Amino acid sequence: MNPPDHSRSHGALASLTLAAIGVVYGDIGTSPLYALKEVFAHGHVPLNEHNILGILSLVFWTLTSIVSIKYVALILRADNHGEGGLIAMLALASQAVKDRPKLRSRLLLVGIFGTAIFFGDGVITPAVSVLSAVEGLEVATPAFHKFIVPVTLVVLTGLFAAQRFGTAAVGRFFGPVMVVWFAVLAVLGVVHIADNPAVLAALSPHYALEFLFGQPAVAFVALGSVVLCVTGAEALYADMGHFGKKPIRLAWFAGVMPALVLNYFGQGAMLLAHPSKVENPFFEMAPSWALYPLIALATLSTVIASQALITAAFSVTKQVIQLGYLPRLRIAHTSIRETGQIYVPFVNWSLYACIVLAVVFFGSSSALASAYGIAVTIDMTITTVMTFFVIVYGWRLPWTLAMAATIVFLVIDLVFFSANAIKVLDGGWFPLLIGGAMFTIMTTWKQGRQLMADRLRDEAIELPQFLEAIFISPPQRVPGTAVFLNSEKGSTPFALLHNLKHNKVLHAQNLFVTVQHHEIPWVGFGKRCEVESLGHDCWQVTLHFGFKNDPDVPEALKLLRDNGVELDDMETSYFLSRDSVVPTFAQGMALWREKLFASMHRNAAAAADFLNLPTNRIVELGSKVEI
Repeated sequence: MNPPDHSRSHGALASLTLAAIGVVYGDIGTSPLYALKEVFAHGHVPLNEHNILGILSLVFWTLTSIVSIKYVALILRADNHGEGGLIAMLALASQAVKDRPKLRSRLLLVGIFGTAIFFGDGVITPAVSVLSAVEGLEVATPAFHKFIVPVTLVVLTGLFAAQRFGTAAVGRFFGPVMVVWFAVLAVLGVVHIADNPAVLAALSPHYALEFLFGQPAVAFVALGSVVLCVTGAEALYADMGHFGKKPIRLAWFAGVMPALVLNYFGQGAMLLAHPSKVENPFFEMAPSWALYPLIALATLSTVIASQALITAAFSVTKQVIQLGYLPRLRIAHTSIRETGQIYVPFVNWSLYACIVLAVVFFGSSSALASAYGIAVTIDMTITTVMTFFVIVYGWRLPWTLAMAATIVFLVIDLVFFSANAIKVLDGGWFPLLIGGAMFTIMTTWKQGRQLMADRLRDEAIELPQFLEAIFISPPQRVPGTAVFLNSEKGSTPFALLHNLKHNKVLHAQNLFVTVQHHEIPWVGFGKRCEVESLGHDCWQVTLHFGFKNDPDVPEALKLLRDNGVELDDMETSYFLSRDSVVPTFAQGMALWREKLFASMHRNAAAAADFLNLPTNRIVELGSKVEI
């Protein structure tokens, strides 16, 4: 007799929860390495009992309000067809206000800026995490200080060099390793709390409020470091599509949050008894015999945290490309089973170069921590703003309810952002510089593509009228099928014009294919293909893909069999127009942006690769476009 369904569901839930602990919580799970240390590191917050209890209370209630309530309880409800993350939220918000074009364009800009800032966060996270773990060597003996940066670079180099092999083999170990990590966090914390259980009084919000309002200037500075305890909270939302809401929530409340709270309170209990250990309280918690194993486990955990963020960077890049904000890049699939496992070489080595620069330039986790919080708080604030518009315009709930659900979180986000804004000159400029560069690239590409489309539309010939004209005196028809890829539906492809001009033939069957990417994660096969007969064995075909679909034109065209259009793979040729962009002083973008766009367009990966066209049946015909 087969086991009941609920037994299988419990097994699946346990498996997904274990995987979520490994992938979702790597970043926030390694925050104890540096968060509490940074609060007291610079001497702005005096190390005394009152302040230690106040900071611990702030940490606990920050984890509770931002992670438990905002992300786990509220934000996870805002799923875009089961998917989460800033791109999914951006698509959800823009769809909700699609009948308000001005508001929609502003939200898109804000969302794209948040996505650009994410890449800045993607540089800081691996650098500060791995550095903070390797810095445990200095606790063992100061003689190891000179080896910290070289060892960190070796670890990071190995991590990025391994990306091309994919994460499937390593991924199955993420969950168990992180379970061990969280267990160690909890045990270390419990041991020190047992020595000084009075520290548990900081669970009361009284201590946080007393610290905030009793010495507001000191508290304001401290908040810039306290926010480090929630770095990685965005991963809860971003990874919803991989694991689902229930495993993420279960992992947080049943394992991750208790372990984090116990460890932070254990560090606080130790500092109450031994203030001299403030230099690196996390590693000082460990007995001397356990120090080197703890350093090894911490390094492995930070590698896992970095791996999760690198994988997210690949995924976000793919989504942004399909939304039309970045040029096509070469994307390699590293698994024959999981379409989400991809490797983007350009992104991988660009991230690596920036991370190496950050590690060498800043030199320590404390210096990098100043650069960390600002990127995190910007993305948290943008997510809150987007959520408001989804609640009002997407879910059609009253303004008063939307305000009640988001205004408290917006105030908290803005307070944390303000506390980190004062650190811009101390390192916060670094992720802002990366984010600003990415935002410029993304908006330049989007606007440049629009200018190109407008110019091509101005010069275009309507396809039905063109076909009607040529069939008055039709050219010679040759056997086979011609597939003309066309960016603008209903216009005559330049590749067709050039083919008729130079080859003076028309295939027996002609498909004019336009690929459209939509602001939803997935488009099913039932809605993948639209076809319209143009007569004379010619068809206008529109293929629809979501921003998480892999665009595969030959596979999608097989769906035309239901419409009586048969394609023989060996008798089908794909015609593309290879446009060359010529910047001019005419109206459009600034000349430097047009030159930037032209360079990106010239170096973009071939459309044939992006659309998965067979390389031995492609004909490319070039043309020049002035913008």
